[in-house]
Amino acid sequence: MITVVGIGADGWAGLTPAARAAVESADVIMGSARQLETVPGSSAERVTWPSPLLPALRDLVESRQGRAICVLASGDPMFFGIGTTLVRLFGAERLRVLPHVSSVSLACARLGWAVEGTEVISLVGRPVAALNAVLSPGRRFAVLGSGPESPAVVAALLTGRGYGPSTLTVLSDLGSATESRLDGAAASWPHPPGSALNVIAVTCRPEPLVEPLSRVPGLPDTAYEHDGQLTKREVRAVSLSRLAPQPGQRLWDVGAGAGSLAIEWMRSHPACTAVAVESHAGRAAAIRRNADTLGVPALRIVTARAPEGLAGLPAPDAVFVGGGATVPGVLETCWDALPPGGRLVVNAVTLESEAIVAQWQARCGGELVRLAVQRAAPVGRFTAWRPMMPVTVWSVTKPGPAAPAAGQPDLEETP
Repeated sequence: MITVVGIGADGWAGLTPAARAAVESADVIMGSARQLETVPGSSAERVTWPSPLLPALRDLVESRQGRAICVLASGDPMFFGIGTTLVRLFGAERLRVLPHVSSVSLACARLGWAVEGTEVISLVGRPVAALNAVLSPGRRFAVLGSGPESPAVVAALLTGRGYGPSTLTVLSDLGSATESRLDGAAASWPHPPGSALNVIAVTCRPEPLVEPLSRVPGLPDTAYEHDGQLTKREVRAVSLSRLAPQPGQRLWDVGAGAGSLAIEWMRSHPACTAVAVESHAGRAAAIRRNADTLGVPALRIVTARAPEGLAGLPAPDAVFVGGGATVPGVLETCWDALPPGGRLVVNAVTLESEAIVAQWQARCGGELVRLAVQRAAPVGRFTAWRPMMPVTVWSVTKPGPAAPAAGQPDLEETP
């Protein structure tokens, strides 16, 4: 059994009797150097976390099987903490978790914010670009800092995105005798680096004329860097509605162009993941910049041609083919990779790709929709409609095994 004890900035003094007993009875105590220094000396073996930790964690624990192991964790171990990693590696049945009050709960208590209404973004082991997804006028969120420089880094990002008037409150060493608070505006953040243990509370305020970006599919085309290979916003919104992103699901964006489908899939929910497959190196580089700018730096980008570039990818829940439908093997590979209930959406512009899509629709079913969009544009002193190229959208859900008719036995289970 592995006991995970949450410990706050107040150290040993802030632990409950049960948590203290777990530490005192352990044969092995694991944690960071700072955490280990907070607990009294004992005969237990003390293991300081190596860096990087994750590759070594399984061996550190399994090599001490049969001994009482106590892992020290910051605050609540199951809230952006090592507890979730240990569950993934060893299973919940091998863990006993004794949580401490999380730093976010303490920060919300100091600020009078409702914990359930406060979105949290962690910068521990994650890029600051993830904040770009949550910027919105009047929005409040908390950032778990990754070091003394985090407040200045967050302030710089906000300023660069047109949110310089936003207010920041930095709460450090929460719950300890050295707890502190710093306030200021992002554009003129005046404070030098302080404690490494900080929570940054942000209230977003944009500069005039800043256009907020919604999480609803169909961002403005101007939100993307592209060379013309971009699914236009109206078609993008329809395509994403057919892909129907669900929390925790994965998308393959094949022939990704500017990466707009994969990016907006991931923006729909923090748990959504995506792989963008694009053969053109320059476009793949632009996808990376677009993903960072729009707050989904975790987007995986594969610079390769399909179908070869699809080999070995984690299975998708949905696939979008925006380019390459005429390439032999692309639709076959995508269809075969989908599980029952998976969705496939293919956009066709040319007669050749339309013909292939029509053949697949006749064989697999689904819906065919033709979109013809016109945008008003100046013509001299007047305004006229300028048509975009029509796009045929084929969307289909892969069927599962046929269910037996009502009242009929399942033949596979009939003796």
